[in-house]
Amino acid sequence: MPRRRPVLILVLCLLAALLPARALAAAGNSLTVYYKPPSGWSTVNVHWAPTGGAWTAVPGVAMSAASCAGWYTRVLDLGSAAGAQLTFNNGAGTWDNHSGANYSVAAGLVAISNGAIATTNPCSATPPSSSPPGGNTATVFYSTAGRAWSTVNIHYAPDGEAWTAVPGVAMNETACTGWVKKTVQLGAATGMQAVFNDGAGTWDNNNGANYRIAAGTSRVAGGSVTAAATDPCTAVPPDTTAPAAPANVTATVDHVTVSLAWSASTDDRGVTGYQITRDPGGTVLTSAYPGYIDGGLAARTTYTYTVRAVDAAGNRSAASATVTATTGDAPPLPEGGAMLGGDPRKESIYFVLTARFYDGDPSNDRGGSQHVSSGNAANNDPMFRGDFKGLVDRLDYIKGLGFSAIWITPVVLNRSDYDYHGYHGWDFYRVDPRLESPGATYQDLINAAHAKGLKIYQDVVYNHSSRWGAKGLFTPTVWGARDGQWDWMYSEKIPGAVYDPMQENALGRAYNGDLWSTTAPAGNTCPNYGLPNGQKSPEGYTIHSCQWPSPTASMFPANLYHQCWIGNWEGEDSRSCWLADDLADLNTENPVVQQYLINAYNTYIDMGVDGFRVDTAVHIPRVTWNRRFLPALQQHLVQKYGAAKAQDFYVFGEVAAFVNDKWNRGSVNHSAQFFTWKERRSYVDDDVQAALDQYNYEEQLGTGNQPASTNAFLNGNAYHAPDHSQFSGMNIIDMRMHMNFGDAPNAFRNGMDSDDSTNDATYNAVYVDSHDYGPNKSSTRYAGGTDAWAENMALMWTFRGVPVLYYGSEIEFQAGKQIDCGPACPLATTGRAYYGDKLAGSVTASDYGVVSSSSGAVATTLAQPLVKHVQRLNQIRRAIPALQMGQYSTAGVSGGQMAFKRRYTSGSVDSFVLVTISSSATFTGIPNGTYTDAVTGDVKVVSNGTLTATVAAKGDLRAYVLSLPGNPAPGKVGSDGPYLR
Repeated sequence: MPRRRPVLILVLCLLAALLPARALAAAGNSLTVYYKPPSGWSTVNVHWAPTGGAWTAVPGVAMSAASCAGWYTRVLDLGSAAGAQLTFNNGAGTWDNHSGANYSVAAGLVAISNGAIATTNPCSATPPSSSPPGGNTATVFYSTAGRAWSTVNIHYAPDGEAWTAVPGVAMNETACTGWVKKTVQLGAATGMQAVFNDGAGTWDNNNGANYRIAAGTSRVAGGSVTAAATDPCTAVPPDTTAPAAPANVTATVDHVTVSLAWSASTDDRGVTGYQITRDPGGTVLTSAYPGYIDGGLAARTTYTYTVRAVDAAGNRSAASATVTATTGDAPPLPEGGAMLGGDPRKESIYFVLTARFYDGDPSNDRGGSQHVSSGNAANNDPMFRGDFKGLVDRLDYIKGLGFSAIWITPVVLNRSDYDYHGYHGWDFYRVDPRLESPGATYQDLINAAHAKGLKIYQDVVYNHSSRWGAKGLFTPTVWGARDGQWDWMYSEKIPGAVYDPMQENALGRAYNGDLWSTTAPAGNTCPNYGLPNGQKSPEGYTIHSCQWPSPTASMFPANLYHQCWIGNWEGEDSRSCWLADDLADLNTENPVVQQYLINAYNTYIDMGVDGFRVDTAVHIPRVTWNRRFLPALQQHLVQKYGAAKAQDFYVFGEVAAFVNDKWNRGSVNHSAQFFTWKERRSYVDDDVQAALDQYNYEEQLGTGNQPASTNAFLNGNAYHAPDHSQFSGMNIIDMRMHMNFGDAPNAFRNGMDSDDSTNDATYNAVYVDSHDYGPNKSSTRYAGGTDAWAENMALMWTFRGVPVLYYGSEIEFQAGKQIDCGPACPLATTGRAYYGDKLAGSVTASDYGVVSSSSGAVATTLAQPLVKHVQRLNQIRRAIPALQMGQYSTAGVSGGQMAFKRRYTSGSVDSFVLVTISSSATFTGIPNGTYTDAVTGDVKVVSNGTLTATVAAKGDLRAYVLSLPGNPAPGKVGSDGPYLR
């Protein structure tokens, strides 16, 4: 996701400043831990790390039953540490990691229950007093939709009082089908916390957050609470009233596409959709929203449309007034190009922030309005500095490192004060001119990369636009005035003038006269437009209502944009609310929005890009991906390339799950591997309801009822044909390995643990750090040391998945520096610093991982030890198909921390390799024959099914390849380097 905003960074910094400092303690500190697990845990482990120390091996150490019922205890030796971080698990994959924050505690005694931390012994505590007097009650209706629970219990705690005994009390009052009911005595309390269960160990605890229920009548359904609710079992009379007819129907034409819009109809119980009749032909189209894009029509043809509103009972309104539209000519076909094709697992990927990589054309550099205040001006370092020309000029550097694919940040035209990275799209159909130059357009870059055998993977954003909307879809009008106070912010209006980021004024601002109005625009829905809201800017200027776009100010139409802030990052609202104030959340369940995005990204497919890295994929429901975006993408690829080559287009989504467990805090809907699967059932046509139904269905099935896969695993020593019949079309970034790359063995173990729940983990994109985070959600670039980097790379280049390296990591560029601070500090001091100074000079690559000549600063860069290491790793990986596409197994492997066997068999190719990294390992039960190490050239003849590979240095590895008929081992690949020798 685009965790690239100064607001978030500021909040994190403030939180860090509020944490209590702890002095170092003397050796011999201990910690007595009491823990009360959720119902159903028969085993309790504590997985922990002393402050400043290493974590225990997963799953941690077992806790013993305490002297009081329901509690477990363990004494931990902290040594000299003053405290520790704790997580707990049941040994079977269910974790309590304090909602991803871990439990941070000091030495001494702690008691942890339901996420709360106390410092008293629960087994000697005084029993809670009886409930205080009072007569408050809470009547709770709980929806059983989608649950096969024969019994429903409510387990609750009135405010200030203790929880009921597990499992709570039965919800056995009279209710109607689909609901259960219980009235709870609250006494003087005005509310309570509650969770629900079936009495047999299955719980609904609102994803660990519990439900907050107030006195009065409440309904709990679909993970949300409706307070002051009506009785859902009250009989409802039949609906016989039709909606009002749609009004103000308009039609606009773009070539052979007609875009319809109308005012939303009203109904006594609510409109559920619209029917559009198109003539000639009487074709009936449907929309859930007051708008429709009718594409692919005949050229130079007149069409008429009428619209009717429909309610849930099937009542239809009268027809709207007729609107007429005449299409023009079909748009010209793009010049375009063609993707290179080939299995994407063969590639290794170099990830660059285009604007920060290499400046090929200083004339398109732009600093923006934060150029001076950020400190960038003092460093002569405009935020938009690198460009496509710079990438074209340094393609040989990337190929010389051995990479065969480049992941670039979004290219669409952005509209933000500080958006050099590209995640605030405004015109999704236009490439940002700050990246292009004459002779170095985006098309030129794609063509030049392809000419050198390098693929281009484009970062794309479906979830949100900039706060200024999306051109061609909706752009909000904000309050503004040139009133003496705000002249510096608002451009003087010029008829016909449009936003052009290449034209900055003396303050670094581009023209924005198209965005503001002193008087409320026609159709304004923002309350108190232009009235002072009582706040002042840092300069002391009066701030007015509707001066800044936000989801809750009614400035965006609800049919095109969501209207809320995220409250629970593991709740349903994380898929339907804004991430931040500068990221306007698109209503991706609206067909109009869907078609806007589909058409936009088809233009880049037509240019010949080789794949999409999908930003913030987790914030769009899987059912929307599976029913709308992924099929549309595949359909366009098949039309362009045919069914076989279309499969080579690599889609890898960012499902940001920042936890160390297999399933993200127990929520399948927020777990990376979940997005690699098709749906297992059908849902209603309406995408909003389908998303809710899918969320509830999958959440209630839980982690134990998800599909499993053997696609990444060998069957003994044999490769088997993978089953991709349930593949969604989206691969994933391996967040589990990323989070655990503090050390390579930990990443290896955690990666393996999730592979059976991923459709095919051999397609996972694997990286240590990126433009967002380092391992374990660190805010700094990886600084584990050169040896650790070498070991990480050795694992990524030989284990399953596609290796990805963030630019500059080949020389530990900016190691330990804060990755992103927004405009609060100079970019030169961050992990997004300009890299071009390291690339000055000339470089020519004669092959992948082979530099035939270089001079200047880039020659010095290419001489660094990790550069030599990654060059040879790329050469070895390219020479052994099993390291690119093979399944793996650790069966019969002993002695090594990271050791495995891999095989890939397809057609005439049969490749089998034994790998151990950083330490020696023995492989038993392997095929007899002659094995040759690709690192040293050592030859071993196996006659008893056993081979021992000897490695003594961190970052070194052995890759013994079996010579098979028609598939001889490649022998020693490349030359000895600082690690592979």
